[in-house]
Amino acid sequence: MKDLKTSHVRQTVIEIRKGQAPAPLTRSAFSIRFRARFIDPAYRTEDSSLERLEDIAWQAYSEGRKAPFTQKAGVGYADPEYDLSTEWMATKQRLEAAQLQWADSKTPSRVLLICGSARNDGTCPGEISKSFRLLEIARETLALDNIQTDVLDLSRITSEYGLNIHPCKGCVSTAMSLCNWPCSCYPNHGLNQTHDWMAEIYERWTAAHAVLIVTPVYWYQSPSPLKLMIDRLVCADGGNPDPTATSGKNPAKAKALEMKGWDYPKHLAGRAYGLIVHGDVAGIEGSRRSLSDWLDWMGFIDAGVMARLDRYIGYFEPYANSHDALDLDVAVQEEARNVARAVCKAVLELRSGRLQDLQPVLTSPRPK
Repeated sequence: MKDLKTSHVRQTVIEIRKGQAPAPLTRSAFSIRFRARFIDPAYRTEDSSLERLEDIAWQAYSEGRKAPFTQKAGVGYADPEYDLSTEWMATKQRLEAAQLQWADSKTPSRVLLICGSARNDGTCPGEISKSFRLLEIARETLALDNIQTDVLDLSRITSEYGLNIHPCKGCVSTAMSLCNWPCSCYPNHGLNQTHDWMAEIYERWTAAHAVLIVTPVYWYQSPSPLKLMIDRLVCADGGNPDPTATSGKNPAKAKALEMKGWDYPKHLAGRAYGLIVHGDVAGIEGSRRSLSDWLDWMGFIDAGVMARLDRYIGYFEPYANSHDALDLDVAVQEEARNVARAVCKAVLELRSGRLQDLQPVLTSPRPK
């Protein structure tokens, strides 16, 4: 009988399809984009300085200087002499330390609370989100049981200067081994793709014993800040922790490596999760299910039926009084507390080893 794990191996050399990438920017087009950041008249006194900076930025772009600071990979990598980004190496070291902290039974139990809404009162909406209020209810409930909480408010990318979650570039679709854990696509200094928050967010996910996501529904989907983070976490589900094995972003080497047989390591498996999804007219069940399916696929353990909540708040009422609707909905407030209580219970069972004992240890015939 054919080995199911290797039955997908059909050829050793795969054609790399080309022809989609646009032509590089011309010098004049680059200048327009560079100068757009300095349109404020206050910069006009420094036009000569900006011209010099633009020349430097153009050189970095035209030469493709993604990582201006590198170091030898060293012991433990397939190619110890390969030059890796010092920024990527620092992120990986923090993840390794966070994983050790997660596994240490002497450390406090930690829950990562994620606010998926794009709204906060520090920018255009002028008001906090209902997701943030529900998250605070969950945080207060967890604190009663001495659970250490870490609040990750994704709305900060809409209101803070220079804070970004850059989009996933889709390396995994070329070959799983081309996608690195943690992501090595950013920062890309030559393309001005910097200040990538994910370097910190990976560490916070790694250190958590559970995650609890509180999010609204936007057009039947997760809000864009949450979806950006979700896409960038693909590297946690099968990602390659050794970029030197593919000489960085070499698609041919990555394809060959995957075709030899890739084990698709689940780097964050074994953590618990809870969900609170709310909306006002439609889409809550589909959104909650998609989030549950995603976390299940990542190897997370759901904290039980009480930890997966989808509710309408102010059903078909005006947006303007939606916070008032939440004030009056004491039932949904208590349900949010129950989600937190269920997650708390799951964390205690997880850290004692009892939760894992209930999970079947099975090998997937279709690893991916």
